[in-house]
Amino acid sequence: MSATIVPENNLHYPVLLKEVLSIISPQNGGTFIDCTFGQGGYSKKILQFPKAKVIAFDRDQKSKLIAENFKNKFKDRFQFYNRKFSEIDIIKTTDQIKGIIFDLGFSYNQIKDPSKGLSFNYKGKLNMKMGLNKFSAEDIVKNLTAKELEKIFKYYGEEKHSKIISKKIVSERKYKDILTEDLVSIINLTKKNYTNKNKSTKIFQALRILVNNEISELILGLSKSCNLISKNGVIAVVSFHSIEDRICKFFFNEISNLRKVSRYLPINNTKEVSFNLIKKKPILPTKTEIEKNAPSRSAKLRAIKRSTTKKIDTKFIFEKFRYLLEVEKITSRL
Repeated sequence: MSATIVPENNLHYPVLLKEVLSIISPQNGGTFIDCTFGQGGYSKKILQFPKAKVIAFDRDQKSKLIAENFKNKFKDRFQFYNRKFSEIDIIKTTDQIKGIIFDLGFSYNQIKDPSKGLSFNYKGKLNMKMGLNKFSAEDIVKNLTAKELEKIFKYYGEEKHSKIISKKIVSERKYKDILTEDLVSIINLTKKNYTNKNKSTKIFQALRILVNNEISELILGLSKSCNLISKNGVIAVVSFHSIEDRICKFFFNEISNLRKVSRYLPINNTKEVSFNLIKKKPILPTKTEIEKNAPSRSAKLRAIKRSTTKKIDTKFIFEKFRYLLEVEKITSRL
């Protein structure tokens, strides 16, 4: 995940909003699930249409206050769950689900909240907890071995210098607790000749992904969504880094049978197409949007439409990305 960052005078602007609305068509009414409610950017636009309903999820406790305002304003057209979207199948409704939306970025307020510690520009304790967490980034850096840290940085951060950075962390923590500024310093000293000005990006990404179990969350969310969405309903995902997009692309291609031969799907599943891709290639932000909101340049929107009511066996995605899911098991002793 990355940041859905916006200018300070427009804190509620979600990335690729027009494109998402065009795909899910809330003007025609129906029930939609906003899996990453945040500050309510998507939900607010959907609920502007009087025949539309929204069921929203968000793990961040601070989203509850915004959700309460929505509930007061939109009454029975809005439900909120302060839960992870991997629990999307707990919803209680007899409505047909017309659209399911995942915006895998973070709001401006979350990025700018020092208590969450999502940014390497702040000082203090490492945290990165988005809500409903079992451990923090501080716990990871303080307790895991150099080999375990290396694995995390390699697979979740795709960091080329993961081994040397991990060894340096373990060496430095013998003398003091590693704070945010200390970790940044370790990374900067390790990557002296690295040209990218944001040298800490990949390490912080890896820690955040692990703290929030973002890989299993996304895989479970997608897996459950494809059997929850109604016929002709749409699943839309806005991702911000290569790992998220790789998972989404693979999953959508497989359940739409874009790949005619797959070692993950049973042969008989290829006889009937259960989903259709809205577009084969991801939808990207326009130049205008990028000019207004620079971090949106990394966003990619992929969407898929259900064509039958046939139940999908999603075991294949857990098998495909087992190597990423295995990394989460490292934290079992924290």
